Amino acid sequence: MLNEFKSFILKGNVLDLAVAVIIGAAFATITTSLTEDVIMPIVSAIFGVPDFSGMFILLGSPPADFAGAMTDYAALKEAGVPMLGWGQFLTVVINFIILAFIIFMIVRYASKAMAKEEVEDTGPSEIDLLTEIRDSLKK
Repeated sequence: MLNEFKSFILKGNVLDLAVAVIIGAAFATITTSLTEDVIMPIVSAIFGVPDFSGMFILLGSPPADFAGAMTDYAALKEAGVPMLGWGQFLTVVINFIILAFIIFMIVRYASKAMAKEEVEDTGPSEIDLLTEIRDSLKK
């Protein structure tokens, strides 16, 4: 059983997947930083709101023993107050769009690179071969 497990783990696909997961996790961190530290401050400056993640709509009242500020999203969430955290959702959606776009660009580039390799490796076309046969028969 140990040898089968070793054989399974050492297959190229499993190792490639493991590397892809690790790189993907690191890439997600970079994308999150790009969104939170670069894009969202620009969007916030345009709309005049310093931080979208704190934007929410209260759906209910806080518990009677709640002593925090009614504008503190984290404190209200911790207290269990029902609310729509649309600002945090907007931040996550922007994060996803950036990540999806970058992955799209990587896949697009890889597809073009693989297509070029296929074209270079195919050799002469069928028409070229038929023309060559015809010319050799004429001799």
